Amino acid sequence: MRAALTVQKRVAIALWKLATPDSYRSVANHFGVGKSTVGVVVMQVAKAIVKVLLPKVVTLGNAQVIIDGFAAMGFPNCGGAIDGTHIPILGPDHQASQYINRKGYFSMVLQALVDHRGRFTNIYVGWPGKVHDARVFRNSGLFRRLQEGIYFPDHKITLGDVEMPTVILGDPAYPLMPWLMKPYTGALDTEKELFNYRLSKCRMVVECAFGRLKGRWRSLLTRCDLSETNIPIVIAACCVLHNLCESKGETFMAGWEVEANSLAADYVQPDSRAIRRSQRDALCIREALKARFLSEQGNQ
Repeated sequence: MRAALTVQKRVAIALWKLATPDSYRSVANHFGVGKSTVGVVVMQVAKAIVKVLLPKVVTLGNAQVIIDGFAAMGFPNCGGAIDGTHIPILGPDHQASQYINRKGYFSMVLQALVDHRGRFTNIYVGWPGKVHDARVFRNSGLFRRLQEGIYFPDHKITLGDVEMPTVILGDPAYPLMPWLMKPYTGALDTEKELFNYRLSKCRMVVECAFGRLKGRWRSLLTRCDLSETNIPIVIAACCVLHNLCESKGETFMAGWEVEANSLAADYVQPDSRAIRRSQRDALCIREALKARFLSEQGNQ
């Protein structure tokens, strides 16, 4: 019988496996353990991270700080930016066709809400790659809580004669709701272009967060060969580790992004179809915001 691995060594093995695109065999050789040990240890550590740290680390925290942060970037009463990203996986044994996304590879969707500093405040992972972002969103607990008005503290502002709740920002694939603002599509005049510019400037934080998540935890860029039940646990653990690194000011090496970009080139992110449905109150709020941005532009 070999001596049990120390917790430190298990954590080191798991972090190494998650942070590199290395195979199980090369990680096993690196640490002087068996290949199957690496697989067991990665799941032990990932499960512990998700059980112990996820509820503490991936949270909304102080909503007012986030609202102030987005306001400084140019969007009032905004509590986060939402998007989905596809994590490549090996074709699962059953219902494999459900996992083929619009770009033709197998993937699993990670939906994330991000604060003004690029930290995840809410994640939802596990839907197959074929499913549209808006459907993933509508099935998430985040959607339900936003719809019921219980996700953010009640903090409305008035734009002209329109009341606006705390909103999140999404791309055209998301539904326009009183609490979710998205860009105008179709023919754009200068007012709509200004609104879209303000929104996309703030929404970039979520794309940037996904870039840094995958840059640090580069195993997410190679096809994950775990089971469908284990993949979401590993993705969630990487999101927790991302937040820890970001909040502790860990360095982000320029070379990582270069490597991440070359790995990501094999799996281009699919585009989701734009959704046209929207609620009347949501249209009123978007129009009021557009007018507000225009008047601010005029005052400068």
